[in-house]
Amino acid sequence: MLFNSLEFLIFLPIVFLLYWILPQKFRWALLLVASYFFYMYWNWKLVFLILFTTVVSYSAGIFLEKFQDSKKIKISVLVISAVVCLGVLLFFKYFNFFYGIVWDIIRLCSDKEPAGYFSLILPVGISFYTFQTLSYVIDVYKSKIKAERHFGYYALFVCFFPQLVAGPIERPQDLIPQLKSDKSIKEVDYSGAFRIMLIGFFKKIAVADMIGIVVNATFNDISSANGLMVLISSVLFSFQILCDFSGYSDIAVGCSKLFGINLTENFKSPYSSKSIKEFWNRWHISLSQWLRDYIYFPLGGSRVKKWRWCLNILIVFFISGLWHGASYNFVIWGVMHGLFQIIGSLTLNLRNGFWTKCKVNPQGKIVACLRVGVTFILVTFAWIFFRCGTVSESFTAIAKLFSDYKFTGEYFINTWNGLQLTWYFAVYFILAIVLMMNLEKLKSEQLIGNSKVYKNAYVRYALYVLMGFAVIISWVYLQASDVGSSFIYFQF
Repeated sequence: MLFNSLEFLIFLPIVFLLYWILPQKFRWALLLVASYFFYMYWNWKLVFLILFTTVVSYSAGIFLEKFQDSKKIKISVLVISAVVCLGVLLFFKYFNFFYGIVWDIIRLCSDKEPAGYFSLILPVGISFYTFQTLSYVIDVYKSKIKAERHFGYYALFVCFFPQLVAGPIERPQDLIPQLKSDKSIKEVDYSGAFRIMLIGFFKKIAVADMIGIVVNATFNDISSANGLMVLISSVLFSFQILCDFSGYSDIAVGCSKLFGINLTENFKSPYSSKSIKEFWNRWHISLSQWLRDYIYFPLGGSRVKKWRWCLNILIVFFISGLWHGASYNFVIWGVMHGLFQIIGSLTLNLRNGFWTKCKVNPQGKIVACLRVGVTFILVTFAWIFFRCGTVSESFTAIAKLFSDYKFTGEYFINTWNGLQLTWYFAVYFILAIVLMMNLEKLKSEQLIGNSKVYKNAYVRYALYVLMGFAVIISWVYLQASDVGSSFIYFQF
């Protein structure tokens, strides 16, 4: 079930009303049933996979606590649980990818062709709930948390519907206590919940989906595009994927608030980052923190020799790329971010020295603006591999980006027509992106109170009406145009 669907607009009010009507002791059961229904709406058969992963990780937690004095048994349980849970993920998401790699190697030595690939359905959200269950088992193994004995609450932790299919990736110590807590409907921040959800819907429908029309016109037929089309579409895709994913996170956070549950903030203005490292502290924060705590730190983090630190960074970003998708494109995208961070760190003192010699403060506003611009350019360039379907398409797009330009009237007309642009579309994109970049202050009561503009209630309500109107008009337009509007991160 999609957040931006009529079915969800019916589903959510029903669950909300039943949740607050029922006594506290039955609320977890309602949310569990609702979450499984929400997940089964795509394909009811896939629910058995999430149930299997839930049972395995729940049982592992019980055994780890029961045999906490036996290191050998604990290690065995941890390994078995990790192998089983990751095995499900690897089989459904990566089997054909690795199968293809093997045959690529075989082709180098012979003329044989693969017999064929397996037709596997990628379960929605499998990467997210697998990482949640792994963090639970690892934390119980390290005695950071107690094993959850109530299977219902644990199952709800794994499949809580607002964040089930695209995160944020929650930690058990943060979410399970909130699921258990006795809440009153009077404590619910309705205005905050609806405000954040409205911002999320605006980002997704009025910005991301509308921008997607232009982006798809270029990247779905990259061979016919020219350099300017690739440049414009690459920049627009940066905003599309931000609005698409952060929009989902905002809807998930707002939806959860209706049940008195606070989810992890997943985005903090990532395109304001002054380095790739800072970008990953602001982008998909729950995944970045998961990779840091469960992979980067165990590898030694930064408390190792410089060459080993570089290797640790590359390993983490390789895994990050592979987590996003089973293709060479995602691996290249991840490794690129790793290389960007390594080069940025190794050249930091050199760059600061250069600015000092130029009598410019390395920490001043001028350098800060330049660093933000360079970071955005690097991130946008890497997004090309993320957006394109194959490596060859990616290099075709890059070749056009750096070469295919002409300064003639016909060239600009062809570019305009190729992007399927109209003047009102172009103006709409500019206004929508500018508005989107200023919405973060509206998500926090404290930021609203500190803002000279948003502190005025009339200004805020005018913006709410404007966003709501833009969402409705955009949704009607997209439906009439038969344009797909699923969330980009659902494929992960």
